[in-house]
Amino acid sequence: MKSLRTFLLGAALVSMAGAAVAGPHQPRLKGSELASRARINLASARMTALRARPGTITDQELEREAGGSGLRYSFDITSHGKPYEVGVDAATGAVLENIAEGKNPD
Repeated sequence: MKSLRTFLLGAALVSMAGAAVAGPHQPRLKGSELASRARINLASARMTALRARPGTITDQELEREAGGSGLRYSFDITSHGKPYEVGVDAATGAVLENIAEGKNPD
């Protein structure tokens, strides 16, 4: 009985964590055709980006870009009312970029 309770508690925690990452209003992933080449999945990349820059993800893209493995997830995150761009390597999960967006964002 204890193992069943432990399993159910674990499943509930995983479910809640997934909801916090995905959410009902998750922006569409641009560049999703590249997803089969990524070693890190979108949910893990989102968690990494939000740990690096807590806030709200307003846009997300999987793109080829110089640096790291050459394939990265790029997230636009609003934090404390300001826009930031956080790049996460799609092969290693390393944060490649964590900068304030300028007046002319990509």
